[in-house]
Amino acid sequence: MAQGKLRATQGGYRAELDETERASRDQIMALQQKRLAWSLKHAYDNVAHYRKAFDAAGAHPSDFRQLSDLAKFPFTTKLDLRDNYPFKMFAVPRENLVRIHASSGTTGKPIVVGYTRADIGVWSEVMARSIRAAGGRRGMIIHNAYGYGLFTGGLGVHYGAEQLGCTVVPISGGMTERQVQLINDFRPDIITVTPSYMLAILDEFKRQGLDPRKSSLRFGIFGAEPWTNAMRSEIEQAFDMDATDIYGLSEVMGPGVAQECVETKDGLHVWEDHFYPEIIDPDTGEVLPDGEKGELVFTSLTKEAFPVIRYRTRDLTRLLPGTARPGMRRMEKVTGRSDDMIILRGVNVFPTQIEEVLLATDWCGGHFIIELTREGRMDEMAILAEARHEHWDGSGLAVHAEKVSDLIKNTIGISTAVRIVAPDTLERSLGKAKRVYDRRPKG
Repeated sequence: MAQGKLRATQGGYRAELDETERASRDQIMALQQKRLAWSLKHAYDNVAHYRKAFDAAGAHPSDFRQLSDLAKFPFTTKLDLRDNYPFKMFAVPRENLVRIHASSGTTGKPIVVGYTRADIGVWSEVMARSIRAAGGRRGMIIHNAYGYGLFTGGLGVHYGAEQLGCTVVPISGGMTERQVQLINDFRPDIITVTPSYMLAILDEFKRQGLDPRKSSLRFGIFGAEPWTNAMRSEIEQAFDMDATDIYGLSEVMGPGVAQECVETKDGLHVWEDHFYPEIIDPDTGEVLPDGEKGELVFTSLTKEAFPVIRYRTRDLTRLLPGTARPGMRRMEKVTGRSDDMIILRGVNVFPTQIEEVLLATDWCGGHFIIELTREGRMDEMAILAEARHEHWDGSGLAVHAEKVSDLIKNTIGISTAVRIVAPDTLERSLGKAKRVYDRRPKG
């Protein structure tokens, strides 16, 4: 890892943190209690859905007296948001919104979210905090390859970077050849992009005969999809940079809900002054103690336009004590989602587990897809893994595939066919990587 580059940025680091980042755990919890009471009342008074849901659960904002009382209130799900499409979840008049974002809507009606001017200010603040935690400093150039538009990634990073005092290159996604050209010409310090698309950028560096380790990039902020520490190592070694994880989702705010700190890289500190996290059992809804793995749930503490109360993210992680920011709890890197989990012949499998195995090899560059089919009554899994250019010589590929298949069998407990395909064969994603193709008959 690029520890020399990191050390060069750390002089006076603590002095740059804002007051909340230096707060104690007790101070953060006191702030949360005050802000949760406001958020519950704000949602109940101004959003018909929350008023109806709270009443049905026998919970009233006045019942909230301590943090543990939040468990009395009902969950909010993605279905609730879709059922109130487009504007029924807003807690302020539509005229008070300064911006609207929306999800892609590939699985039904899109999720529509809105922001007041104050909300944009908070979002910019937590994103600026996140960029600084990742190593960014005033005056640095940020190559922002997250998508702009209705997706929250591009504009979320953009406003936070400007607030921190950085110079933003708003290139968005796609045009990979041009991405590499501008990295070489503009010499940015930081890149923000999905980790899977960073691999495509790496491939383009190599295609052009360029050494990525000689690029100007010092820090990478990667998110919008689960990725493993193996992929972190791959990116850091390839570019001689420090790579950190960022977490966010449109329903809660956008990117900047939690960020890994470059000095520790031990999980993502949740900005708990604005977002209250819980971990629940995905099946029972029971709140789990810190340290236990389950589904991540968020309640917004300061959002005006679009408050969310106990929103089920479906992301699987656990909460841990703060380290670089002692007052803020950390969330472990997301290992998968409770709703993208593959159940194959009774075994639970996440794409990140497959990724971990493939990146442990020397022949796979990290590009792969999983195909699910059904032969008779039996579900089958096949993995198409792309070889690196230097290993695509046709020799030993069957042996490599067999070794991976055996390792998956021994570590995950499933039998799967592994097929190694030529470099640049698999489709590259410009946003979130699509890993799983379920071709099983429906019904």
